[in-house]
Amino acid sequence: QVQLVESGGGLVQPGGFLRLSCAASGTIYNSIYTMGWYRQAPGKQRELVATITRGGNTNYADSVKGRFTISRDNAKNTVTLQMNSLKPEDTAVYYCYAAGHYDDYDEKSGKFYEYEYWGQGTQVTVSS
Repeated sequence: QVQLVESGGGLVQPGGFLRLSCAASGTIYNSIYTMGWYRQAPGKQRELVATITRGGNTNYADSVKGRFTISRDNAKNTVTLQMNSLKPEDTAVYYCYAAGHYDDYDEKSGKFYEYEYWGQGTQVTVSS
């Protein structure tokens, strides 16, 4: 039972900036291993924007490298996406993402049960 609450979306001109934030609450096991952001533009499939592990390892889509920066606060279970030099093609609904595993595991495989949670999404529109 994890809830992800996003904030920071809005309308911005090309070249502008926005900061998206996501806070996780509820029952969180072993801290959240991976937090990040995906986005989905109209008529397009959902795609990865950026992720960050609890150890600080990051992964960015090629289209946002050098412009977006992801960070997190493990103690607060929050993740932030700083978006600079925004382009019209960045327009999409941005979804917060959290993944990890529970404390119990499947005896047959010996692997912990995993979980994934998604936020409701926040609209980012880049337009003049």
